[in-house]
Amino acid sequence: MNIINESYELAMSTRLQRLSEQIRKDGLLIYKSYGVDFEPKWFPVIYTLHLKPVLGVVELANEIGYSHPSTISLLKELEKKKLIRSLKDKTDERKRIIQLTDKGLEVVELVKPVWKVITEAITELADTKNNLMKAINEFEKKMQQESFYQRAQRLKKSKK
Repeated sequence: MNIINESYELAMSTRLQRLSEQIRKDGLLIYKSYGVDFEPKWFPVIYTLHLKPVLGVVELANEIGYSHPSTISLLKELEKKKLIRSLKDKTDERKRIIQLTDKGLEVVELVKPVWKVITEAITELADTKNNLMKAINEFEKKMQQESFYQRAQRLKKSKK
């Protein structure tokens, strides 16, 4: 056990980041083991556009739960890789429509079996006494009701 692990709730962000980095690193290895050139960070955009083929940038950002600037950055990278295309909306010139390209659609077909294996492996990992996925869902719902910051402010006021 190290200091961060012994810090429990105080180090939650650090521990979640550590877990996330390990899952992403292993995810990259999994894609490579299938011979697929695919970055785990591309997953939310590619998967979402696979299920909802035409989305505006704002709608896509909302679907994946990323900020607008983070979404734009990811979209630029995916456009350079020619996995997505961005078109002007015919009804609103200010709006950009995002779609998978033919290459993007081909990549989806290549990664579908990988997604199945990833789902199975994560399901095994999360299948614990306290089921991590259920705990994350509960945690996210509570954060929607009152954010971490809002809770800290409320607790700060109650301590005065």
